[in-house]
Amino acid sequence: MTNSYYRDGKKKVDFVPYKGEKMDTCATIHDEYVCCNVKVLKSVSNCPFDCSYCFLQNYLTNPQLEVVDDITRLMQEIEIKTTAQPWRFFRIGTWELGDSLALEEQTGQAKQLIEHFKDIPNAVLELKTKSNVVDPILDCVHHQKTVVSWSMNTPFIIDTEEHKTASFDERITAIKKVVDAGYLVGLHFDPMILYSDWKQDYLKCLDACRNVLPPEHVAWISIGSLRFNPEQKRLIENNFRGSDITCQEMVKGSDNKMRYVKPMRIQMYQHMMANIRRLWGENAFVYLCMERWDIWDKVMDIQPRSIGELDFMFADYFHTTFPTINPQIPNIDLYKKYQST
Repeated sequence: MTNSYYRDGKKKVDFVPYKGEKMDTCATIHDEYVCCNVKVLKSVSNCPFDCSYCFLQNYLTNPQLEVVDDITRLMQEIEIKTTAQPWRFFRIGTWELGDSLALEEQTGQAKQLIEHFKDIPNAVLELKTKSNVVDPILDCVHHQKTVVSWSMNTPFIIDTEEHKTASFDERITAIKKVVDAGYLVGLHFDPMILYSDWKQDYLKCLDACRNVLPPEHVAWISIGSLRFNPEQKRLIENNFRGSDITCQEMVKGSDNKMRYVKPMRIQMYQHMMANIRRLWGENAFVYLCMERWDIWDKVMDIQPRSIGELDFMFADYFHTTFPTINPQIPNIDLYKKYQST
């Protein structure tokens, strides 16, 4: 997608009708990598931000910024699918094809979804963002059935690669606001990006997050590293001529994505994992995004052996830690049996 074509679609929001099914499984699911089996609600397409590594520049065939305006139909689909599997604890996010909150002042979509999700017995909504647009949702009645999440990175990466997004300090301020409003919070240190000061900068990033986010408000924390399809390398270099993120040594995995070499990824994750445990304790739910089983074995203190088993671990963690959110005792056999649905 050329520079001008890619960016022209970001200039104006189009409200579109509900067409076809909108709730699906995360597009990155792959049998050889551990996937958390999160469900995605495709209620937003494209993003007003301009991150150099964004996969949408290689994925979207229609660059227009679109928002589904029929919340009633969206919620009917969600209720049908969650009711059909009452044994499952669903995590449903609106962030796969766009930012969950960046357009909230124009659309009000997130606020409407929050109000509906509070009454779904076996699901939580995840709103993931790189914005600081949280004021519209602070007075919502949410019953902690919505997790407000941030894609976090170091100030250097935000300033050089995550163009038009909220600054690091603005994101920290927004996290404090939603914590004060009683929400659970997710942190996604993904993608981690290598540069000379990465180790000390990511440590400072973790420390700043811990200053505003107490352990009892942590829903989950994910870690992942920069990855992209080989054909996206040219798009990054054409669309973001000042970026050097494609210059590191990378290898192609069986999912056809380029990643840093394995020893480097292990070093990055071990650094993050040790400090997350130091700051938030042993109980915080931490997982890797789209990594193989052997990486988990070297880094993590939980080692799921299937997609269904990791999905079960989320449900079990919420049942144990937040029983009012997930009062149902999860059945691991059901999660393994239906892991691809």
